[in-house]
Amino acid sequence: MKILIDPQTINRRISQLGRQITADYAGRDLVIVGVLKGSVIFLADLTRQIEIPHELGFVHASSYRGESTTSGSLTLSIEALPPVAGRDVLLLDDIFDTGRTLAGLLTAIAAHQPRSIKTGTLLWKQGRALVQFAPDYHGFQIPDEFVVGYGLDYNDRFRHLPYIGIWEAGTLEATSA
Repeated sequence: MKILIDPQTINRRISQLGRQITADYAGRDLVIVGVLKGSVIFLADLTRQIEIPHELGFVHASSYRGESTTSGSLTLSIEALPPVAGRDVLLLDDIFDTGRTLAGLLTAIAAHQPRSIKTGTLLWKQGRALVQFAPDYHGFQIPDEFVVGYGLDYNDRFRHLPYIGIWEAGTLEATSA
């Protein structure tokens, strides 16, 4: 598998994002909402870099099924969303691809009347957006490649990889590290 972003580069960028978010939300009532499952590793590392009190919550969204590398219909579940009315929400996802997932979640969360809502993603895939907005925070812009690792998966596997790798047909099944 070709490594696109190594662990050290990811760690440095997450530290930078943590400092920026800390400054931007100082003195505010922040709720960080992670999109399951892909954001979990990113969220865990990022929240340890944010030096202000904040609450964590989760929502579930999916548009990929099984071994697919192209998105299908969007399924959302926000039942586990903590109370957000009048609070500042930072919605974190692993990747901004077409933007449909974040757009759907923004609409669903906005119905709960947060004070503000912004988005953050680890990756921003260039040239694929089908929506008229961009993430407020992002770690890296990447080419239009199917990637795995650091929370991103193929067939619900390879999230554990400490780097972002470009999926190459036939190589994932043989990769164990």
